[in-house]
Amino acid sequence: MAPRTLRVLSPHSFSPRVVSIGPLHRDDENVQAFERQKATYLSNLMNHINSSPRIIMNSCMEKPCDDVEFAEMMVMDPCFILGFIHQTFELNLEDVFYLGDIVVDLVLLENQIPFFLLDEIFKCTIAKLYPDMSLVAFMSPVLAILNLFDLDALSDITESISVNKIHHILSLLHECYKPKKDDIIPEGFLTTGNHSAVDLDKAGVKFKPNRSPRWVLGMEMEFPCFLWSWCKCTLRMPVLNVHDFTEMILRNLIAYELESRQTGKYITSYAFVMDTLVNSQDDVAKLIDSKVLVNVMGSKEEAANMFNNICKQVSEVESFYTQQWKTLDKYSNNYWPKHIAWMRKTYFNSPWNIIALIAGSILFALTMVQTIFTINGSNK
Repeated sequence: MAPRTLRVLSPHSFSPRVVSIGPLHRDDENVQAFERQKATYLSNLMNHINSSPRIIMNSCMEKPCDDVEFAEMMVMDPCFILGFIHQTFELNLEDVFYLGDIVVDLVLLENQIPFFLLDEIFKCTIAKLYPDMSLVAFMSPVLAILNLFDLDALSDITESISVNKIHHILSLLHECYKPKKDDIIPEGFLTTGNHSAVDLDKAGVKFKPNRSPRWVLGMEMEFPCFLWSWCKCTLRMPVLNVHDFTEMILRNLIAYELESRQTGKYITSYAFVMDTLVNSQDDVAKLIDSKVLVNVMGSKEEAANMFNNICKQVSEVESFYTQQWKTLDKYSNNYWPKHIAWMRKTYFNSPWNIIALIAGSILFALTMVQTIFTINGSNK
């Protein structure tokens, strides 16, 4: 179950819209219409396997437990998931009316079944069609839809994921956002002051996309010269895709991190950073212009509201970005970056201002030279 405080704040983020997986939402009124369609996916899946459906079903039923009713549910739901993915992606039938809603329902925290059970049913069914394919690889099309960040090589990430480490589908998505090695650790609570993206831009901080091979969510500080207080600072950030399902996916990943003691708080750390950077739609616009946000929602105000509310009722966690923000605070509060940034915006924000400044400087220099010659001539 999601933490009660988070569920009360945003109930729609944790309740399935179309399909129920597992026991928690099985009796919800909005999923009843689709319950009957699960059997169709199960039947289609069995028809593609060159074996007796009865033998396969008996083999699957032996996997969950001795409780017949519960066992039926624990077979029906995995078979539906596998049949849905096979029919939709493997057979190229991506015209499912509820495609987006179903895929997002599969990743809700309260809509999960154990991944080891899904893997057992996978071995009884899909593995007979594709003997060399793992369950994680089979799930890749779903992960591609659920993915929020700009991953150039999702397949490379999934290849390194072991089935034994995964708790459920939400856990699998979360695994994609972990560092490749365990050498990235939290360094304390995030203390960012009141710097928004626009405020940092005024202090001379620029934002650019970061595609770190070590960590999808990595953030890095860059200074182009040795005397960093005189140089333009750049914060490289992961590229986030903001669409209609972004808030639901983020909330469920955060809830999973808060409920799991063994899971690093990667998404929660990132969410607190974004909550700090975004105070208004102007901040959203700045991050979009910097190409660290891709806003498919269209409305910058909606995106700003999402970031402003995403960390409400979430306990602050030890952040993975503490060191970067200490450097950022020190830089943005320094005297010179603020004034250099002000000069850039005032005098160098357009070609005409630059021309005017150069012309004014030349005129001032000529005036000074003329004055000096006049004074020398008078003395002679």
